[in-house]
Amino acid sequence: MSADFLYGIEVVINGLMAGVLYALVALGFVLIYKASGIFNYAQGVMALFSALTLAGIMSGQVPFAHLINAIFGTDIHYFGWNVPVLAAIILTLIVMVIFAWGVQRFVFRHLVGQEPIILFMATIGLAYFLEGVGDLMWGSDIKTLAVGLPQGGSLVVEEWTAGLGGDDFFGFFIDELDMAATVVAIILVIGLIGFSQYTKQGRAMRAVADDHQAALSVGISLNFIWVLVWSLAGLVALVAGIMWGAKSGVQFSLSLIALKALPVLMLGGFTSIPGAIVGGLIIGVGEKLFEYLIGAPYLGGATENWFAYVLALLFLVFRPQGLFGERIIERV
Repeated sequence: MSADFLYGIEVVINGLMAGVLYALVALGFVLIYKASGIFNYAQGVMALFSALTLAGIMSGQVPFAHLINAIFGTDIHYFGWNVPVLAAIILTLIVMVIFAWGVQRFVFRHLVGQEPIILFMATIGLAYFLEGVGDLMWGSDIKTLAVGLPQGGSLVVEEWTAGLGGDDFFGFFIDELDMAATVVAIILVIGLIGFSQYTKQGRAMRAVADDHQAALSVGISLNFIWVLVWSLAGLVALVAGIMWGAKSGVQFSLSLIALKALPVLMLGGFTSIPGAIVGGLIIGVGEKLFEYLIGAPYLGGATENWFAYVLALLFLVFRPQGLFGERIIERV
């Protein structure tokens, strides 16, 4: 096999890995939209907030330290202990469940029956509120997130593939963190599908997604289901925050990953968990291949910044509901 062909395979593999990270963020959008019809603009900020909370808990940082010091004139920033990774993840998940309950109790409970645009605007406000709370709680400095995930290229893969293309090919460069993220995403998707198919709460969640009024008529609590859905979205945001935070550091630009999830949703559909995965893989492979074959040689590079949105625009023109989305028919 020629070296150019092998480099193309390497690009495809890395694109699949990147697509998994995009799909992790898109999953949170799908869960909330499918169960409540709300497009949650705050999903990216939820990933940021969960990563900030995890990093702060692990390092023993005092929440709202800057505010406390400004009010009382103290100089306290850390408790003086480090929390183990697993315990910190559990505590962060509890924080995200409390957040889910608060969102339902104080925001969306009062907006039942409102137009979708009002609910969407509420999530925009929620995003800015959560970003501000995260800044007050944990500060705006860039944090590292060392949770034991491997970093850097896999030497094993590189050594095994070094001789495939002769002297012109030095082996596949595959990031170990991307490999770990792929495994975690597969486990997460299997768990979510199993939960929705084989548990009482999962079936109730699907019933609410199909018809709110019918679900109410058989005794399903919408408030409980929406808290459950937001909690699951918080879990997905935590996983995405861990992966992206470990990859690029925990910084406030992390919230912008939600923008990269939008083309994924447009391709896969807003109501399909498998669609979020497939859409993420298409976007990841598409942008990497386009950059490798066309962007770098002919357009000067940097096409990964806009390729996904152009592809999503084409899908909006020819198939607005996405590959796996449900066709919506409105009778007037």
